[in-house]
Amino acid sequence: MSRVGKKPIPIPESIKIDINEAENIVTVKGEKGTLVRTLHPLVSLKKDAARVINVSIEKKDRNSRALQGLTRSLVANMITGVSKGFERALEINGIGYRAEVKGSMITFNLGYSHPINFELPEGISANIDRNILKLSSIDKEKLGQTAASIRGLRPPEPYKGKGIKYVEEHIQKKAGKTGTK
Repeated sequence: MSRVGKKPIPIPESIKIDINEAENIVTVKGEKGTLVRTLHPLVSLKKDAARVINVSIEKKDRNSRALQGLTRSLVANMITGVSKGFERALEINGIGYRAEVKGSMITFNLGYSHPINFELPEGISANIDRNILKLSSIDKEKLGQTAASIRGLRPPEPYKGKGIKYVEEHIQKKAGKTGTK
């Protein structure tokens, strides 16, 4: 039983939501922008007069209940995104490792023989403060994928902790080789 899917989604006053039931498309407009998403046909949204959205399912099988919880989370993230936005912070560790933002392009120097140019997707902005790279967007899914792609350029290694990691991530360091005497 999906506890998440049954929870109603409150709609703030500044948010406007359009639900196209024929094509199963939801559009969320707020002060930060507009997000559009196509929903699965087994799931439908019902908007009440009390500024609340409920997610309902047609069948009561396992797949439908899983989609109910997923859809509720996606729509709630859309509402949060257009009202507050999302932010993800990455930390660059290592001697000589640095990044530079120029418009929608980030140039990384990560110990390779060449700099790496990373093009930011549309709707994502970045700024750098010393060795902390902060990404912000209204789309949580796109933001998380971009942060993961940047982390994948040079994942943190377990011996010295050099590389790109999330700020809240903890790297379990390994002991190095011990020499014989």
